[in-house]
Order: sequence, then structure tokens, then C-alpha cells
Amino acid sequence: MNSKLDRRKKYTRMALKQSLIKLLKEKSISSITVKEICELADINRSTFYAHYLDHFDLLDKIEEEIIQDMAGYLNQCTYDKDEGDLQLIERLLEYFTSKQEVCQVLLDENTDTNFQKKVITFAHQAFMQNWKAVHTLDPKLSVYISTFIISGSIDVIRKWLNNGMDKPPKEMAEVITKLIKSGFSGCL
Repeated sequence: MNSKLDRRKKYTRMALKQSLIKLLKEKSISSITVKEICELADINRSTFYAHYLDHFDLLDKIEEEIIQDMAGYLNQCTYDKDEGDLQLIERLLEYFTSKQEVCQVLLDENTDTNFQKKVITFAHQAFMQNWKAVHTLDPKLSVYISTFIISGSIDVIRKWLNNGMDKPPKEMAEVITKLIKSGFSGCL
């Protein structure tokens, strides 16, 4: 009996998430109503409220799930000592490829979500932990450099997603890594 309820809950949440993502392709979160989400998902409003406070809560849960999933995906990897930076970026791009639709919607510059801020925070932490060259810099300077690199990388990834991922993740990782390293060379 419990597994049947769990499957129903999972299905309901999946349907609501997919409906919100579909609506976000057309309009901003502030223009979307719970009623629209429920109609698209073919779910009662009372069922919606059994899972989420409102549509902003649903969006927040989607964003948090993506960040946690991304962290888990990246933590599964072991990185080669010499190629770790490139491998980390390539794995991140592979993750975005696997979640193309939702990442493209949430990273769209016209979508008013907090997802980009969450990605920036996550990327900054990963950058400070894993990027070897950052440890050779003055700590006060490294904050500015990481901000510049992460913001630029996110814009490159956004462009790549919007271009239909026209290059494989490995090739894009090489491009981003070269851009980062050339930026670092001026600061060292």
C-alpha cells in the first residue's frame, strides 16, 4: 500500500514540476497561477496544496532538487590530477545536457528565478575547492576572479543551451577551460 502511495506522490510531483516548466517557457513565474499549473497537470488544487505552499514553493523545490542532483552527480567523479579542472567542467556540462529542458528554462535570462544565483553559489564553492590555480592567488583577489569566471562561464553555458548544445560537452569544456586559464594568466 505504501509503495502505491509513494508512486502516486512521485507522479503528482513530477506532473506539477513538468507543468510549471512548460508554463515558464511561455511566461514569468509571477504571471503563472496555481490553477494553470493544476489544469495543465490534470491535478486538483487541493492535491497541489498537499505538496507545495504555492507556485513559488514549487519552483524553489525544483531549483533545489537540480542543485542537489548536480552536486551528487559531480561528487561521484574522481578527477585526474592534471586534467581535473577540465573534467569538472565537462561533467557539469554533461549534467546540463541530461537536464537540458529544465536548465535551459531556469537559466533563461528572461525567467525570473533564483536558479542562477543558486548555481553561482554552488559553482563558487566548487571553484574554490577544486580549481588548483585559485590557491596561488591573494584571497581578496580570488573572490573577484571567481565571480568573473563563474558569471562568464554561466553565460557561455546559457548560450550553448540556447544554441541547442551545438558542440559536445567535452569541446565546450575545453573552450571554457581555455578562457579561464587565459584569464588567470593575467592575474598570476
